[in-house]
Amino acid sequence: RAIAARLVRMGVKPNHISLLGVGFAALSAACLVLAPAAEPAGRSILFIGAAAFIPFRGLCNLCDGLMAIEGGLRTNSGEIFNDLPDRVSDTLFLVAAGYSVPNLTWTHELGWLVALLAALTAYVRVLGAAAGAAQQFGGPMAKTHRMVVMGGACLAAAVESAAGAPPGAIVCGLAVVAAGSAITIARRTARVLREL
Repeated sequence: RAIAARLVRMGVKPNHISLLGVGFAALSAACLVLAPAAEPAGRSILFIGAAAFIPFRGLCNLCDGLMAIEGGLRTNSGEIFNDLPDRVSDTLFLVAAGYSVPNLTWTHELGWLVALLAALTAYVRVLGAAAGAAQQFGGPMAKTHRMVVMGGACLAAAVESAAGAPPGAIVCGLAVVAAGSAITIARRTARVLREL
């Protein structure tokens, strides 16, 4: 709240913070895409870098809403800037995660699949609201949960690389997010249908 209030006093708009969140996601994605070509020590640093930018994206997601609501800066376009950048951020990060594992080409498809499932969790929420139901933010794999799981996977991948162990953490993280997202889609859909 203190950061959001300070940004409001500085004249920063919530939409700018939403876009900044995409920038942090892009930095995480860049670290992940560069990881396979790096030496093991460099790969560890890149995985740590990917994890380090995730909380900054989360902070942007929190601040833009606080600035709009508590700071009195809500606009007609605010809902678009609040939601669309999150979909871009998820896609950048999750697809890049699929490309971060060397020597396993099928992880590329896994990254794309997880990005699609993440987008569908948000789509069900927005579709339900458009149909007149309450917005569903529950999990088990809502946006915050995805960021936590993949941040942990990046840190575990850094340890794997430093130890010379075969890559597995990112694959496991993506698999957990995929399974959790599928469950989330089903649960949100069921709740929306019950309400309607």
